[in-house]
Amino acid sequence: MDLLRRKRIEDLQAEAEGEQGLKRVLGPLNLTMLGIGAIIGTGIFVLTGTVAAQNAGPAVVLSFVLAGIASIFAALCYAEFAALVPIAGSAYTYGYATLGEFFAWVIGWDLILEYGLSATTVAIGWSGYVVSFLRDIGITVPPHFAAARGTLVTLADGSQTAAWFNLPAVIIVGLVTTLLVIGIRESANVNNVIVFIKVGVVLLFIGLTAHAIDPANWHPFIPPNTGVREHFGPTGVVAGAGVVFFAYIGFDAVSTAAQEAKNPQRDMPIGIIVSLLVCTVLYIIVSAIATGVLPYSQLDVPDPIAKVADAAGLGWISSLIKLGAIGGLSSVILVQLMGQSRIFYTMSKDGLLPPFVNKIHPKYRTPYITTIIVGIAVSIPAGFLTVREAGSLVSIGTLLAFAIVSAGVLVLRIREPGLHRPFRTPLVWFVAPMGVLSALYLMWYLPLRTWERLIIWLAIGLAAYFLYGSRHSKLGGSSGARPAE
Repeated sequence: MDLLRRKRIEDLQAEAEGEQGLKRVLGPLNLTMLGIGAIIGTGIFVLTGTVAAQNAGPAVVLSFVLAGIASIFAALCYAEFAALVPIAGSAYTYGYATLGEFFAWVIGWDLILEYGLSATTVAIGWSGYVVSFLRDIGITVPPHFAAARGTLVTLADGSQTAAWFNLPAVIIVGLVTTLLVIGIRESANVNNVIVFIKVGVVLLFIGLTAHAIDPANWHPFIPPNTGVREHFGPTGVVAGAGVVFFAYIGFDAVSTAAQEAKNPQRDMPIGIIVSLLVCTVLYIIVSAIATGVLPYSQLDVPDPIAKVADAAGLGWISSLIKLGAIGGLSSVILVQLMGQSRIFYTMSKDGLLPPFVNKIHPKYRTPYITTIIVGIAVSIPAGFLTVREAGSLVSIGTLLAFAIVSAGVLVLRIREPGLHRPFRTPLVWFVAPMGVLSALYLMWYLPLRTWERLIIWLAIGLAAYFLYGSRHSKLGGSSGARPAE
Protein backbone atom coordinates (compact mmCIF):
# COMPACT_ATOMS: atom_id res chain seq x y z
CA MET A 1 0.00 0.00 0.00
CA ASP A 2 1.52 3.32 -1.12
CA LEU A 3 0.34 5.83 1.47
CA LEU A 4 2.19 8.68 -0.23
CA ARG A 5 0.83 8.25 -3.76
CA ARG A 6 0.11 11.64 -5.23
CA LYS A 7 -2.19 13.11 -7.83
CA ARG A 8 -0.53 14.67 -10.84
CA ILE A 9 -0.99 18.43 -11.11
CA GLU A 10 -1.65 17.95 -14.84
CA ASP A 11 -4.47 15.50 -14.07
CA LEU A 12 -6.02 17.86 -11.55
CA GLN A 13 -5.91 20.74 -14.01
CA ALA A 14 -7.52 18.57 -16.70
CA GLU A 15 -10.18 17.51 -14.20
CA ALA A 16 -10.92 21.14 -13.37
CA GLU A 17 -11.20 22.13 -17.03
CA GLY A 18 -13.41 19.17 -17.92
CA GLU A 19 -15.62 19.18 -14.81
CA GLN A 20 -19.28 19.32 -15.79
CA GLY A 21 -20.90 18.57 -12.44
CA LEU A 22 -20.95 21.93 -10.65
CA LYS A 23 -22.08 25.24 -12.13
CA ARG A 24 -19.36 27.82 -12.84
CA VAL A 25 -21.27 30.97 -11.92
CA LEU A 26 -19.10 32.83 -9.37
CA GLY A 27 -17.09 35.92 -10.30
CA PRO A 28 -14.47 37.82 -8.23
CA LEU A 29 -17.12 39.86 -6.38
CA ASN A 30 -19.04 36.70 -5.43
CA LEU A 31 -15.85 35.03 -4.22
CA THR A 32 -14.73 38.07 -2.24
CA MET A 33 -18.18 38.31 -0.68
CA LEU A 34 -18.07 34.60 0.19
CA GLY A 35 -14.80 35.25 2.03
CA ILE A 36 -16.10 38.33 3.84
CA GLY A 37 -19.32 36.48 4.56
CA ALA A 38 -17.39 33.73 6.31
CA ILE A 39 -14.82 35.91 8.08
CA ILE A 40 -16.99 38.72 9.50
CA GLY A 41 -19.13 37.03 12.08
CA THR A 42 -18.15 35.38 15.32
CA GLY A 43 -14.82 37.21 15.43
CA ILE A 44 -16.37 40.67 15.60
CA PHE A 45 -19.71 39.86 17.18
CA VAL A 46 -18.63 37.40 19.92
CA LEU A 47 -14.89 36.69 20.27
CA THR A 48 -13.81 40.32 20.57
CA GLY A 49 -15.36 40.54 24.01
CA THR A 50 -14.43 37.03 25.18
CA VAL A 51 -10.73 37.34 24.33
CA ALA A 52 -10.48 40.86 25.75
CA ALA A 53 -12.05 39.79 29.05
CA GLN A 54 -10.23 36.48 29.49
CA ASN A 55 -6.93 36.67 27.61
CA ALA A 56 -5.57 39.97 26.38
CA GLY A 57 -7.44 43.02 27.73
CA PRO A 58 -7.19 46.02 25.37
CA ALA A 59 -4.30 44.20 23.67
CA VAL A 60 -6.92 42.04 21.95
CA VAL A 61 -6.01 44.40 19.10
CA LEU A 62 -2.57 42.77 19.02
CA SER A 63 -4.17 39.32 19.17
CA PHE A 64 -6.07 40.14 15.99
CA VAL A 65 -2.90 41.52 14.39
CA LEU A 66 -0.92 38.34 15.20
CA ALA A 67 -3.71 36.09 13.93
CA GLY A 68 -4.07 38.26 10.83
CA ILE A 69 -0.35 38.05 10.03
CA ALA A 70 -0.42 34.26 10.32
CA SER A 71 -3.50 34.21 8.11
CA ILE A 72 -1.93 36.42 5.44
CA PHE A 73 1.04 34.04 5.11
CA ALA A 74 -1.35 31.11 4.68
CA ALA A 75 -3.66 33.10 2.36
CA LEU A 76 -0.86 33.79 -0.11
CA CYS A 77 -0.07 30.07 -0.21
CA TYR A 78 -3.75 29.18 -0.61
CA ALA A 79 -4.01 31.68 -3.48
CA GLU A 80 -1.19 29.99 -5.41
CA PHE A 81 -2.75 26.56 -4.99
CA ALA A 82 -6.29 27.77 -5.76
CA ALA A 83 -5.15 29.30 -9.06
CA LEU A 84 -2.95 26.32 -9.93
CA VAL A 85 -5.48 23.60 -9.01
CA PRO A 86 -9.02 25.07 -9.11
CA ILE A 87 -10.68 22.05 -7.51
CA ALA A 88 -13.38 22.13 -4.82
CA GLY A 89 -11.35 20.21 -2.23
CA SER A 90 -9.28 23.15 -0.95
CA ALA A 91 -6.37 22.12 1.30
CA TYR A 92 -7.30 18.45 0.93
CA THR A 93 -6.63 18.55 -2.83
CA TYR A 94 -3.47 20.59 -2.38
CA GLY A 95 -2.13 18.03 0.07
CA TYR A 96 -3.00 15.21 -2.35
CA ALA A 97 -0.91 16.83 -5.06
CA THR A 98 2.14 17.59 -2.93
CA LEU A 99 2.42 15.38 0.14
CA GLY A 100 0.43 12.29 -0.84
CA GLU A 101 -2.85 10.52 -0.14
CA PHE A 102 -2.27 9.80 3.54
CA PHE A 103 -1.61 13.46 4.33
CA ALA A 104 -4.52 14.46 2.10
CA TRP A 105 -6.82 12.28 4.17
CA VAL A 106 -5.49 13.79 7.40
CA ILE A 107 -6.16 17.28 6.03
CA GLY A 108 -9.62 16.32 4.76
CA TRP A 109 -10.54 14.78 8.10
CA ASP A 110 -9.19 17.86 9.83
CA LEU A 111 -11.28 20.12 7.58
CA ILE A 112 -14.39 18.15 8.51
CA LEU A 113 -13.68 19.19 12.08
CA GLU A 114 -12.93 22.77 11.10
CA TYR A 115 -15.98 23.51 8.98
CA GLY A 116 -18.47 21.35 10.87
CA LEU A 117 -17.71 22.65 14.34
CA SER A 118 -17.26 26.18 13.03
CA ALA A 119 -20.80 26.15 11.65
CA THR A 120 -22.04 24.65 14.90
CA THR A 121 -20.31 27.34 16.96
CA VAL A 122 -21.63 30.17 14.82
CA ALA A 123 -25.17 28.76 14.91
CA ILE A 124 -25.04 28.88 18.71
CA GLY A 125 -23.83 32.50 18.60
CA TRP A 126 -26.60 33.32 16.09
CA SER A 127 -29.14 31.96 18.52
CA GLY A 128 -27.91 34.26 21.30
CA TYR A 129 -28.30 37.37 19.16
CA VAL A 130 -31.72 36.29 17.85
CA VAL A 131 -33.03 35.70 21.36
CA SER A 132 -31.71 39.11 22.45
CA PHE A 133 -33.15 40.91 19.40
CA LEU A 134 -36.57 39.30 19.76
CA ARG A 135 -36.61 40.31 23.41
CA ASP A 136 -36.01 43.93 22.33
CA ILE A 137 -39.16 43.89 20.20
CA GLY A 138 -41.30 42.18 22.83
CA ILE A 139 -41.02 38.54 21.72
CA THR A 140 -39.74 36.07 24.28
CA VAL A 141 -38.29 32.74 23.20
CA PRO A 142 -39.10 30.15 25.88
CA PRO A 143 -35.87 29.96 27.93
CA HIS A 144 -35.91 26.17 27.94
CA PHE A 145 -35.47 26.24 24.15
CA ALA A 146 -33.00 29.15 23.88
CA ALA A 147 -29.66 27.67 25.02
CA ALA A 148 -27.58 24.52 25.26
CA ARG A 149 -28.79 21.71 27.48
CA GLY A 150 -27.86 22.40 31.10
CA THR A 151 -27.16 26.12 30.59
CA LEU A 152 -28.72 28.29 33.30
CA VAL A 153 -31.28 30.70 31.86
CA THR A 154 -33.33 33.38 33.61
CA LEU A 155 -37.13 33.14 33.61
CA ALA A 156 -39.58 36.06 33.55
CA ASP A 157 -39.92 36.02 37.35
CA GLY A 158 -36.16 36.29 37.82
CA SER A 159 -35.61 32.68 38.81
CA GLN A 160 -33.17 30.44 36.95
CA THR A 161 -33.61 27.06 35.35
CA ALA A 162 -31.61 24.74 33.13
CA ALA A 163 -32.23 24.95 29.38
CA TRP A 164 -33.23 21.84 27.45
CA PHE A 165 -32.43 22.56 23.83
CA ASN A 166 -31.19 25.39 21.56
CA LEU A 167 -34.04 25.49 19.04
CA PRO A 168 -33.05 28.70 17.15
CA ALA A 169 -29.59 27.24 16.40
CA VAL A 170 -31.16 24.14 14.85
CA ILE A 171 -33.63 26.23 12.82
CA ILE A 172 -30.93 28.40 11.20
CA VAL A 173 -28.86 25.34 10.21
CA GLY A 174 -31.96 23.83 8.60
CA LEU A 175 -32.76 27.00 6.65
CA VAL A 176 -29.19 27.43 5.39
CA THR A 177 -28.99 23.76 4.37
CA THR A 178 -32.17 24.15 2.33
CA LEU A 179 -30.76 27.23 0.59
CA LEU A 180 -27.54 25.39 -0.30
CA VAL A 181 -29.47 22.48 -1.78
CA ILE A 182 -31.47 24.86 -4.00
CA GLY A 183 -28.35 26.24 -5.67
CA ILE A 184 -24.94 27.93 -5.43
CA ARG A 185 -26.02 31.00 -7.44
CA GLU A 186 -28.99 31.59 -5.14
CA SER A 187 -26.80 31.00 -2.10
CA ALA A 188 -24.16 33.43 -3.35
CA ASN A 189 -26.77 36.12 -4.13
CA VAL A 190 -28.31 35.83 -0.67
CA ASN A 191 -24.82 35.95 0.83
CA ASN A 192 -23.96 39.11 -1.15
CA VAL A 193 -27.00 40.94 0.24
CA ILE A 194 -26.22 39.82 3.79
CA VAL A 195 -22.56 40.86 3.47
CA PHE A 196 -23.45 44.37 2.29
CA ILE A 197 -25.84 44.73 5.25
CA LYS A 198 -23.46 43.48 7.90
CA VAL A 199 -20.46 45.45 6.63
CA GLY A 200 -22.73 48.50 6.66
CA VAL A 201 -23.71 47.74 10.25
CA VAL A 202 -20.05 47.32 11.27
CA LEU A 203 -19.17 50.67 9.65
CA LEU A 204 -22.18 52.25 11.35
CA PHE A 205 -20.98 50.88 14.69
CA ILE A 206 -17.48 52.29 14.09
CA GLY A 207 -18.78 55.70 13.08
CA LEU A 208 -21.31 56.12 15.91
CA THR A 209 -19.39 54.67 18.87
CA ALA A 210 -15.95 56.22 18.32
CA HIS A 211 -17.04 59.37 20.19
CA ALA A 212 -17.64 57.35 23.37
CA ILE A 213 -14.06 56.05 23.65
CA ASP A 214 -12.41 56.74 27.01
CA PRO A 215 -8.63 56.33 26.57
CA ALA A 216 -8.38 55.41 30.25
CA ASN A 217 -9.97 52.06 29.39
CA TRP A 218 -6.89 51.21 27.32
CA HIS A 219 -4.62 51.32 30.39
CA PRO A 220 -2.94 49.05 31.11
CA PHE A 221 -2.88 48.07 27.45
CA ILE A 222 -1.51 44.63 28.32
CA PRO A 223 -2.82 43.69 31.79
CA PRO A 224 -0.30 41.83 34.00
CA ASN A 225 -0.36 38.05 33.80
CA THR A 226 -2.34 36.34 36.57
CA GLY A 227 0.03 33.36 36.84
CA VAL A 228 -1.89 31.30 34.29
CA ARG A 229 -0.23 31.29 30.87
CA GLU A 230 -3.28 32.31 28.82
CA HIS A 231 -4.59 34.93 31.28
CA PHE A 232 -3.15 38.31 30.22
CA GLY A 233 0.42 39.44 29.83
CA PRO A 234 2.33 38.78 26.56
CA THR A 235 1.48 35.07 26.71
CA GLY A 236 -2.19 35.95 27.08
CA VAL A 237 -2.00 38.06 23.92
CA VAL A 238 -0.56 35.10 21.99
CA ALA A 239 -3.14 32.72 23.50
CA GLY A 240 -5.82 35.23 22.50
CA ALA A 241 -4.45 35.20 18.95
CA GLY A 242 -4.90 31.43 18.90
CA VAL A 243 -8.53 31.84 19.97
CA VAL A 244 -9.43 34.67 17.58
CA PHE A 245 -7.83 32.71 14.76
CA PHE A 246 -11.29 31.13 14.64
CA ALA A 247 -12.40 34.45 13.19
CA TYR A 248 -10.12 34.18 10.16
CA ILE A 249 -11.04 30.75 8.84
CA GLY A 250 -13.44 32.12 6.26
CA PHE A 251 -10.95 32.96 3.52
CA ASP A 252 -9.97 29.32 2.98
CA ALA A 253 -13.65 28.52 2.40
CA VAL A 254 -13.34 30.60 -0.79
CA SER A 255 -11.02 27.93 -2.22
CA THR A 256 -13.69 25.24 -1.76
CA ALA A 257 -15.77 27.06 -4.40
CA ALA A 258 -13.03 26.78 -7.05
CA GLN A 259 -15.07 24.51 -9.32
CA GLU A 260 -17.93 27.00 -9.25
CA ALA A 261 -15.77 30.01 -10.20
CA LYS A 262 -15.99 31.41 -13.74
CA ASN A 263 -12.27 32.19 -14.01
CA PRO A 264 -10.62 30.52 -11.01
CA GLN A 265 -7.02 31.21 -12.08
CA ARG A 266 -7.62 34.95 -11.85
CA ASP A 267 -10.53 35.26 -9.44
CA MET A 268 -9.58 32.86 -6.63
CA PRO A 269 -6.51 34.84 -5.48
CA ILE A 270 -8.57 38.05 -5.62
CA GLY A 271 -11.35 36.56 -3.49
CA ILE A 272 -8.98 35.06 -0.92
CA ILE A 273 -6.61 37.99 -0.41
CA VAL A 274 -9.06 40.91 -0.67
CA SER A 275 -11.58 39.36 1.73
CA LEU A 276 -8.85 38.69 4.29
CA LEU A 277 -7.36 42.19 4.12
CA VAL A 278 -10.75 43.95 4.41
CA CYS A 279 -11.77 41.88 7.41
CA THR A 280 -8.44 42.21 9.22
CA VAL A 281 -8.69 46.01 9.15
CA LEU A 282 -12.29 45.92 10.41
CA TYR A 283 -11.40 43.50 13.23
CA ILE A 284 -8.61 45.72 14.50
CA ILE A 285 -10.74 48.88 14.46
CA VAL A 286 -13.78 47.28 16.12
CA SER A 287 -11.73 45.62 18.89
CA ALA A 288 -9.99 48.92 19.64
CA ILE A 289 -13.32 50.75 19.89
CA ALA A 290 -14.95 48.04 22.03
CA THR A 291 -12.16 48.09 24.64
CA GLY A 292 -12.09 51.89 24.53
CA VAL A 293 -15.81 52.36 25.21
CA LEU A 294 -16.07 49.77 28.01
CA PRO A 295 -13.53 48.29 30.43
CA TYR A 296 -12.40 44.96 28.99
CA SER A 297 -13.63 43.08 32.07
CA GLN A 298 -17.24 43.95 31.13
CA LEU A 299 -17.07 42.44 27.64
CA ASP A 300 -17.38 38.74 28.48
CA VAL A 301 -20.99 38.51 27.26
CA PRO A 302 -22.68 36.72 24.32
CA ASP A 303 -23.31 40.01 22.47
CA PRO A 304 -20.39 42.37 23.33
CA ILE A 305 -20.85 44.66 20.33
CA ALA A 306 -24.48 45.28 21.22
CA LYS A 307 -23.42 46.01 24.81
CA VAL A 308 -20.86 48.54 23.59
CA ALA A 309 -23.52 50.18 21.42
CA ASP A 310 -25.80 50.46 24.46
CA ALA A 311 -22.96 51.97 26.51
CA ALA A 312 -22.34 54.52 23.75
CA GLY A 313 -25.97 55.61 24.00
CA LEU A 314 -27.05 54.51 20.53
CA GLY A 315 -30.56 53.53 21.64
CA TRP A 316 -32.55 51.86 18.89
CA ILE A 317 -29.41 51.54 16.77
CA SER A 318 -28.28 48.87 19.22
CA SER A 319 -31.15 46.69 17.98
CA LEU A 320 -30.09 47.42 14.40
CA ILE A 321 -26.58 46.23 15.23
CA LYS A 322 -27.99 43.03 16.68
CA LEU A 323 -29.92 42.57 13.44
CA GLY A 324 -26.69 43.03 11.50
CA ALA A 325 -25.00 40.46 13.72
CA ILE A 326 -27.81 38.00 13.02
CA GLY A 327 -27.38 38.49 9.28
CA GLY A 328 -23.61 38.33 9.58
CA LEU A 329 -23.61 35.07 11.48
CA SER A 330 -26.13 33.62 9.01
CA SER A 331 -23.73 34.14 6.11
CA VAL A 332 -20.89 32.55 8.08
CA ILE A 333 -22.99 29.43 8.57
CA LEU A 334 -23.83 29.41 4.86
CA VAL A 335 -20.20 29.55 3.73
CA GLN A 336 -18.99 26.99 6.28
CA LEU A 337 -21.70 24.47 5.37
CA MET A 338 -20.94 25.01 1.69
CA GLY A 339 -17.23 24.45 2.27
CA GLN A 340 -17.83 21.28 4.28
CA SER A 341 -20.13 19.73 1.66
CA ARG A 342 -17.68 20.52 -1.19
CA ILE A 343 -14.82 18.81 0.65
CA PHE A 344 -16.96 15.71 1.22
CA TYR A 345 -17.88 15.85 -2.48
CA THR A 346 -14.24 15.87 -3.58
CA MET A 347 -13.13 13.15 -1.15
CA SER A 348 -15.96 10.93 -2.36
CA LYS A 349 -14.98 11.44 -6.02
CA ASP A 350 -11.50 10.21 -5.06
CA GLY A 351 -12.97 7.05 -3.55
CA LEU A 352 -12.00 7.91 0.04
CA LEU A 353 -15.67 8.27 1.04
CA PRO A 354 -18.67 6.25 -0.22
CA PRO A 355 -19.83 7.12 -3.78
CA PHE A 356 -23.35 8.25 -2.81
CA VAL A 357 -21.76 11.31 -1.19
CA ASN A 358 -20.87 12.92 -4.55
CA LYS A 359 -24.28 12.63 -6.18
CA ILE A 360 -25.40 15.85 -7.91
CA HIS A 361 -29.03 16.99 -7.77
CA PRO A 362 -30.54 16.58 -11.28
CA LYS A 363 -32.26 19.98 -11.17
CA TYR A 364 -30.21 22.22 -8.88
CA ARG A 365 -26.74 20.82 -9.81
CA THR A 366 -25.59 20.87 -6.18
CA PRO A 367 -24.10 18.03 -4.07
CA TYR A 368 -27.39 17.70 -2.23
CA ILE A 369 -26.85 14.46 -0.33
CA THR A 370 -23.62 15.60 1.29
CA THR A 371 -25.18 19.03 1.96
CA ILE A 372 -28.10 17.42 3.81
CA ILE A 373 -25.80 15.06 5.75
CA VAL A 374 -23.62 18.00 6.82
CA GLY A 375 -26.69 20.02 7.82
CA ILE A 376 -27.97 17.23 10.07
CA ALA A 377 -24.50 16.60 11.54
CA VAL A 378 -24.11 20.31 12.39
CA SER A 379 -27.63 20.87 13.74
CA ILE A 380 -27.47 18.13 16.38
CA PRO A 381 -24.52 19.50 18.38
CA ALA A 382 -25.79 23.06 17.76
CA GLY A 383 -28.87 22.15 19.78
CA PHE A 384 -26.99 20.77 22.77
CA LEU A 385 -23.52 22.34 23.05
CA THR A 386 -22.26 25.71 24.29
CA VAL A 387 -20.10 28.00 22.17
CA ARG A 388 -16.97 27.05 24.12
CA GLU A 389 -17.62 23.33 23.84
CA ALA A 390 -18.29 23.50 20.11
CA GLY A 391 -15.50 25.90 19.27
CA SER A 392 -12.63 24.42 21.27
CA LEU A 393 -11.25 22.43 18.33
CA VAL A 394 -11.87 24.80 15.44
CA SER A 395 -8.78 26.99 15.77
CA ILE A 396 -6.32 24.13 16.17
CA GLY A 397 -7.82 22.30 13.18
CA THR A 398 -7.58 25.42 11.06
CA LEU A 399 -3.99 26.10 12.08
CA LEU A 400 -2.98 22.54 11.23
CA ALA A 401 -4.51 22.87 7.74
CA PHE A 402 -2.76 26.23 7.21
CA ALA A 403 0.61 24.79 8.22
CA ILE A 404 0.26 21.88 5.80
CA VAL A 405 -0.82 24.10 2.89
CA SER A 406 2.11 26.47 3.50
CA ALA A 407 4.52 23.53 3.54
CA GLY A 408 2.89 22.07 0.43
CA VAL A 409 3.51 25.21 -1.63
CA LEU A 410 7.21 25.04 -0.85
CA VAL A 411 7.39 21.29 -1.56
CA LEU A 412 5.76 21.78 -4.96
CA ARG A 413 8.07 24.70 -5.83
CA ILE A 414 11.03 22.38 -5.23
CA ARG A 415 9.54 19.30 -6.87
CA GLU A 416 7.98 20.92 -9.95
CA PRO A 417 9.46 24.39 -10.44
CA GLY A 418 8.47 24.55 -14.11
CA LEU A 419 4.69 24.44 -13.57
CA HIS A 420 2.72 27.39 -14.94
CA ARG A 421 1.44 29.22 -11.88
CA PRO A 422 -1.21 31.87 -12.68
CA PHE A 423 -0.57 33.33 -9.21
CA ARG A 424 2.79 32.97 -7.47
CA THR A 425 3.21 33.43 -3.73
CA PRO A 426 5.58 36.40 -3.38
CA LEU A 427 8.81 35.83 -1.41
CA VAL A 428 7.82 32.18 -1.12
CA TRP A 429 11.00 31.16 0.72
CA PHE A 430 10.00 33.56 3.49
CA VAL A 431 6.19 33.48 3.32
CA ALA A 432 5.72 29.69 3.24
CA PRO A 433 8.05 28.86 6.17
CA MET A 434 6.52 31.71 8.17
CA GLY A 435 3.08 30.34 7.39
CA VAL A 436 4.15 27.02 8.92
CA LEU A 437 5.97 28.50 11.91
CA SER A 438 3.31 31.08 12.81
CA ALA A 439 0.57 28.43 12.69
CA LEU A 440 2.58 26.02 14.86
CA TYR A 441 3.42 28.85 17.27
CA LEU A 442 -0.24 29.72 17.81
CA MET A 443 -1.12 26.01 18.12
CA TRP A 444 1.45 25.67 20.90
CA TYR A 445 -0.37 28.26 23.03
CA LEU A 446 -3.75 26.56 22.79
CA PRO A 447 -4.90 24.59 25.89
CA LEU A 448 -3.73 21.01 26.41
CA ARG A 449 -7.31 19.70 26.34
CA THR A 450 -7.66 21.06 22.79
CA TRP A 451 -4.60 19.06 21.71
CA GLU A 452 -6.00 15.94 23.37
CA ARG A 453 -9.30 16.25 21.51
CA LEU A 454 -7.50 16.85 18.19
CA ILE A 455 -5.44 13.69 18.68
CA ILE A 456 -8.57 11.66 19.45
CA TRP A 457 -10.33 13.03 16.36
CA LEU A 458 -7.32 12.25 14.15
CA ALA A 459 -7.13 8.72 15.59
CA ILE A 460 -10.76 8.13 14.58
CA GLY A 461 -9.92 9.47 11.13
CA LEU A 462 -6.95 7.16 10.72
CA ALA A 463 -9.15 4.18 11.56
CA ALA A 464 -11.68 5.29 8.93
CA TYR A 465 -8.92 5.70 6.34
CA PHE A 466 -7.37 2.27 6.82
CA LEU A 467 -10.75 0.51 7.08
CA TYR A 468 -12.36 2.21 4.05
CA GLY A 469 -10.46 5.02 2.30
CA SER A 470 -7.20 3.23 1.51
CA ARG A 471 -9.11 0.19 0.21
CA HIS A 472 -11.39 2.15 -2.11
CA SER A 473 -9.04 4.90 -3.28
CA LYS A 474 -9.40 5.45 -7.02
CA LEU A 475 -5.80 6.61 -7.18
CA GLY A 476 -4.70 3.34 -5.60
CA GLY A 477 -6.16 1.42 -8.53
CA SER A 478 -5.01 3.85 -11.20
CA SER A 479 -1.91 3.75 -13.32
CA GLY A 480 -1.96 7.51 -13.30
CA ALA A 481 -0.85 7.72 -9.69
CA ARG A 482 2.45 9.41 -9.04
CA PRO A 483 4.49 7.37 -6.54
CA ALA A 484 6.30 8.89 -3.62
CA GLU A 485 9.81 9.98 -4.47
